[in-house]
Amino acid sequence: MSRIVKCGLIQASNPKHEGSLEEIKEAMIKKHIPMIEDAGKKGVQILCLQEIFFGPYFCAEQDTKWYGSAEPVPGPATERLSEYAKKYRMVMIVPVYEKAMDGVYYNTAAVIDADGKYLGKMRKIHIPHTWPGFWEKFYFKPGNLGYPVFETAYAKIGIFICYDRHFPEGARILALKGAEILFNPSATTAGKSRYLWELEQPAQAVANGVFIGAINRVGTEKPWEFGRFYGASYFVDPTGKLITQASEDKDELVVADIDLEKIREVRDGWQFFRDRRPEMYKEICQQL
Repeated sequence: MSRIVKCGLIQASNPKHEGSLEEIKEAMIKKHIPMIEDAGKKGVQILCLQEIFFGPYFCAEQDTKWYGSAEPVPGPATERLSEYAKKYRMVMIVPVYEKAMDGVYYNTAAVIDADGKYLGKMRKIHIPHTWPGFWEKFYFKPGNLGYPVFETAYAKIGIFICYDRHFPEGARILALKGAEILFNPSATTAGKSRYLWELEQPAQAVANGVFIGAINRVGTEKPWEFGRFYGASYFVDPTGKLITQASEDKDELVVADIDLEKIREVRDGWQFFRDRRPEMYKEICQQL
């Protein structure tokens, strides 16, 4: 018997580059709201937004002013969007810049259930600091909540944020803990990772017998001036096949009907979880 869940991803460009932090955040939130409502009207049951959805990808520069854009989780953004989750009976994954306390900030994704209640959060585990323009260690403390699985109204979901996708251990942990759909909100540019975008996550979907939704923002924005965010958000099924994919150059809502029954079918065929040998993998945990 089919178990269909309608899922959505939103990729969006940043509409405002000048002004106060509050004005920049508000412009991005207001841009998202019509797209969120569109998803709700189309019957989307689980919706994921892009990495730090309420602002630009500010990690292209190292400036303490951006600390002022962080907020508690749960907090203003999650409370505001919970109204739309409840209105449309839609689970929402809301990636934000989190302030845990003065001087301690995380790259975080909050989860709101279909009744509008806050379920919990995932904090980005792996923090890059690489040229050009990914100076994330200046802004984010490495996540300390592990890889939580959220049992929502429609499916068990897991999250890994942007750079986390380059570390396959996270997807494996989430799948072993029961996650059926994994979401990867990102901000990644053409010059750095385009060739990996449709390589890594289809492979992880196959290796773990899960669906994955990968989200990337679009366009050019300040303070990033090293390249273009190429969008191309997509859903991939447990066989590694792309179900649907967005364009590379425009704001877009991506919607896919996901049949969770396919997970059992694929896992019964490949039996990767039956045949894995964790007792033989101890070396992977050794420090270099």
